[in-house]
Amino acid sequence: MFDLPVEGVELLAIEFGDIVNYFSIYTAMLFTFALLFTLLAIISLPEKPLDIVFGGDAYYAKEIPKDQVRFQRFMAIACGLATLGAMVSGDIFNFTLFSSMIGITNIGIVAAVQNRHVLEAAYQYGIVAMVATIPLFGGAAIVLASTGTLSIWALAGAAAVPLIAKIFLVLGVMGEGMAPFYIAKAEITRAPGAPYVLMIHVSSLLLFLRIVEIVLTI
Repeated sequence: MFDLPVEGVELLAIEFGDIVNYFSIYTAMLFTFALLFTLLAIISLPEKPLDIVFGGDAYYAKEIPKDQVRFQRFMAIACGLATLGAMVSGDIFNFTLFSSMIGITNIGIVAAVQNRHVLEAAYQYGIVAMVATIPLFGGAAIVLASTGTLSIWALAGAAAVPLIAKIFLVLGVMGEGMAPFYIAKAEITRAPGAPYVLMIHVSSLLLFLRIVEIVLTI
């Protein structure tokens, strides 16, 4: 499969039966970015936002509840681990599971902020992510039914996967990775605990890049 232009040079392949988790130049770069931001989520401390009074010099700092910090840190780390799995998974079904986990942890990071507008955005994103599991897992089911395998390694370059399955997979990932749109709507990037919100943007971007590689490979 490494003769395909999208993959680049083979770096490592780990076999589990017909499932082969692999590192190519492309997936290794995605994995490295995910690992970097996961480590940042582990070691970073939340910022303390300042509210400045318009037209004056007065300002005050917001105190961040420790429970919120712990929960956001846990969800950010879990999101990073799920992203790492999605970047190297050689099985389409496992990829869909990791994608769903990314969606769930993204909801958790957003919902940790006790703000009505933020929670409303988290609720709306939760509905989208839940509905997106239908085409996501439906695409994986079509792949299995039409080819008899879910191994990306076995399907690479065979052109055996129906177009509708690829469309379903892309639609599912689009639904799971729509968190940044709702974050912008909720203006949560200026909410307490902002460093952990970066994981949402990173995971969504890397998830899009990985599904592009998978669709072009199979």
